[in-house]
Amino acid sequence: MSMALKQVFNKDRTFRPKRKFEPGTQRFELHKKAQASLNAGLDLKQAVALPHGEDLNDWVAVHVVDFFNRINLIYGTISDSCTDQTCPVMSGGPKYEYRWQDEHKYKKPTAVPAPKYMSLLMDWIEVQINNEHIFPTNVGTPFPKTFMQVAKKILSRLFRVFVHVYIHHFDRVSQMGAEAHVNTCYKHFYYFVTEFNLTDHKELEPLKEMTSQMCH
Repeated sequence: MSMALKQVFNKDRTFRPKRKFEPGTQRFELHKKAQASLNAGLDLKQAVALPHGEDLNDWVAVHVVDFFNRINLIYGTISDSCTDQTCPVMSGGPKYEYRWQDEHKYKKPTAVPAPKYMSLLMDWIEVQINNEHIFPTNVGTPFPKTFMQVAKKILSRLFRVFVHVYIHHFDRVSQMGAEAHVNTCYKHFYYFVTEFNLTDHKELEPLKEMTSQMCH
């Protein structure tokens, strides 16, 4: 691994603390299973398939947390070049602008600079995945009926981070020697959300051309 790449994935560069799975829990075992598939060099399309006998909610929960941690890290690597000046709105090129909305301060879709959007997004996701009522950690505790709806919203919003990074900051990613890693993470994410229909096709539009070259 190059020195630049080591810096990219140095834990100090992480945007915020990683959410971990507790050893001994079913979720931890599933996380290990998902990692083993990737480490074995399995085709990414095969790696996302639901393992025989496993619960879809559990499989999705594990991946949501994993993608949150990894996309967090990717944004952390380019965050010094994503400022209120360079990115006064959260966008994906001239055609796509993302506005922030939540249940608290921003009740209407609000235009905010990209760094602010990222910060609000990561805070919001952290609250969701640490909420035992949405992401139960105890085996046997059922997932709420709204779980898939929340997971879809998280994944759709995380996809916007890829859009912003690829369209506005990919030169920085290349400069740091992280291109292959980001591409692999993106492909893994794309195969996962399309396998289980977790993101609307209109959300995927901004990277459609790049995706068709990379993933087909």
